[in-house]
Amino acid sequence: MANAKGFGWLAIVRLGAVQASIGAIVMLATSLLNRVMVVEYGLIAAIPAGLVAWHYAVQLSRPIWGHGSDKGRRRTPWIIGGLGILALGALMAVNATVIINESPILGGVMAALAFTLIGAGVGASGTSLLALLASGVARERRAAAAAVTWIMMVAGIVISAATAGALLDPFSEQRLVMVATGVVLCAFLLTCAVTFRLEQQALVEAETDRAGPPPDFAEAIREILKEQAARRFTLFIFVSMLAYSMQDLILEPFAGLVFGMTPGQSTSLAGIQHGGVLAGMIAAGIGGSAFAGRMPVELRVWIVTGCVGSALALVGLATGARVGAGWPLQANVFALGFCNGAFAVAAIGAMMGLAGSGERTREGVRMGVWGAAQAIAFGMGGLLGALGVDFARRSGGNDAAAFQLIFAIEAGAFVLAAFLAMRATRRVPALSQRMAST
Repeated sequence: MANAKGFGWLAIVRLGAVQASIGAIVMLATSLLNRVMVVEYGLIAAIPAGLVAWHYAVQLSRPIWGHGSDKGRRRTPWIIGGLGILALGALMAVNATVIINESPILGGVMAALAFTLIGAGVGASGTSLLALLASGVARERRAAAAAVTWIMMVAGIVISAATAGALLDPFSEQRLVMVATGVVLCAFLLTCAVTFRLEQQALVEAETDRAGPPPDFAEAIREILKEQAARRFTLFIFVSMLAYSMQDLILEPFAGLVFGMTPGQSTSLAGIQHGGVLAGMIAAGIGGSAFAGRMPVELRVWIVTGCVGSALALVGLATGARVGAGWPLQANVFALGFCNGAFAVAAIGAMMGLAGSGERTREGVRMGVWGAAQAIAFGMGGLLGALGVDFARRSGGNDAAAFQLIFAIEAGAFVLAAFLAMRATRRVPALSQRMAST
């Protein structure tokens, strides 16, 4: 095997800046415009929720984008091109939001097209970015690389949200367009700058047992479906991310309805959860790299521990729903965030390791399959959690019991995810042999 220099920490941080740019633009569409449609324009919440769900559905195309980057000799054009599509979609979504209040049909058509572009852009840029990380980062750095990129994505969301929020007051349509254009332009230019000549530092395998051109798309999908480890990992990704996202839309209502928190207090609670996620990501990133001598065995420990810990934290929330005032809600939510962050980063690290284990398939299409499973799980999870609480509240007439039921279901899903993780992240011969030869 011919070896070339792999990505160093500076290169990993540069790729993290791309992830931060993606997060910043997506924030505009899924958070800021959601609020503007519902609060400023008085639209029903189902409209922005449906658009967000649609952008997740479009990301089922991730395997196609990943396969396209596999067929090409470089992934950077796919990253920049995808982010360009994402930027165009975000700007179109902003204009659609301005128009929809006066012309619902035209604005609705524009919004649907815009969120189609957003989903396609996230799929193309995000999948190619993960594939580049998987092929260019040494295996002992993969957990830390996943932690760095995801922490930077969260930072990008936080910074862009805070900046846009400060600049939007007092609100006007012109100010909304200007602020959104500034965020999108900065994110796109940053991506172009940090990816300049970056891919030349990636690990390049000149002669491997996968030498030759990658298979066509249908053959690549058939190979992945035939591979037991890939099928199991896809199922694990779907179940774990479904459980992960189910509390997204119900945690703040839970704090308000059961614990009587004000909007400001519940927002602070969400901040505590995100702080826990960041702490868990850092812990798993450091631990996963420090003990990654036989990846993915050690990462499996972090994944399973994170899933089981998340289940226990959700059991705690279910108990808190019954106990009410006096329950250590902030500590419980922080623990949930910590365990969520730990398992998510470890899972991404294992994903990057398994991405290179195909006989002929490359990292792009494999990352695309797992990214599609994650996207559809995210789209379904938030919707199922919210609908489940609404149905339980109306059926039983008891808010605490309704949340208790949904949290218990989520805990069960995390336990199932832990079981699937133990089966899905076992070392496969092709991966072990490949690692032994590097």
